[in-house]
Amino acid sequence: MNVHVSYRLHKTPAVEKDIQHQIEKLRKRLQVFRPELVHLKGFVEEISAREGTGVSLNLRLPSGQMAAQAEAPTAAAAVKSAFEDLLQQVNKHKDLLRSRHKWTRRQNEAPARRNVLVPFEQTLAAAFPPLVSAEDVRSYVNVNLSRLERFVEREIYFRETSDLVAPESISKEEVIDETIAAALGNDQEKPERLALEPWLYRLARNALDQLCRPEESNGGAVHLEDSARKRNVKASDEPELQFHQPDEAITEETIIADARVATPEQIVGSDEMMRLIASALRDVSAAHREAFILHAIEGFDVGEISAITGVPPDSVLNSISAARDHLRKSPALVQQFKGRFAATGTA
Repeated sequence: MNVHVSYRLHKTPAVEKDIQHQIEKLRKRLQVFRPELVHLKGFVEEISAREGTGVSLNLRLPSGQMAAQAEAPTAAAAVKSAFEDLLQQVNKHKDLLRSRHKWTRRQNEAPARRNVLVPFEQTLAAAFPPLVSAEDVRSYVNVNLSRLERFVEREIYFRETSDLVAPESISKEEVIDETIAAALGNDQEKPERLALEPWLYRLARNALDQLCRPEESNGGAVHLEDSARKRNVKASDEPELQFHQPDEAITEETIIADARVATPEQIVGSDEMMRLIASALRDVSAAHREAFILHAIEGFDVGEISAITGVPPDSVLNSISAARDHLRKSPALVQQFKGRFAATGTA
């Protein structure tokens, strides 16, 4: 949005701060328009000591123009009054644009004189948020692949403990491959760029559901002629020997500490805590467990969890509360955190 404000009075930081605050409020109402096509001109002047300050605003949009004026004893009151009047005009103008294409045309007009109206969302002045592209998916996966893998591992573990899938029948690599293939393909409807992460998690859940679904043509049968042993794909230890010879020695000068990596004690403590939580959540329903993991471990809010699971936000809140109450009553967690929390038992 192009903004130009003129002052005919002593400009103070307080007045300029009020004007910037009101401009930001107006900018949020005008996100549907292209920014380069929106122009706002303002004029602030001191009328007299008795009448106070006057503010004049002129807003030009691709679909119309509107103006507002206000006078008040103080500059802050005049700025607020003028912008409130302008905001009301903007809201009425947007309502008119949304409903104009629904009006019934007059039937008695000649066909050549009929005004063919197009919805504002289909005009060149409308601005839409960018959708997810293949480059966005690649960038996210390159940075957050390990986090997505941990989520898939937890989901596979819970499905195996719930006897929904045979142990070691699905690998996390298969689920990740299906997720990325679905995200890069053209079969899925692309969301907005801001909703990329919840969309990928939903694709991962869908890939898990498809891989866990039993096949119709006895696809899970085991052939007697197949060997149960794991294949030795390397056939030799040459790659390991090329990397590190037995006679080589590692000195302190060749070791560089990485502060970003957790210590072995921290890793063991985190893994132990995750095992306790996973063991305690085995008795909870799948809906409660998924909502709690996405909220407490993955860090999603209620709206994003609702988009991932397809469950209403109220049900998501109830599931998180139910899983949290179940964890508070778990004997293993109570023993682990004994003396670390208050007597209320909140975790």
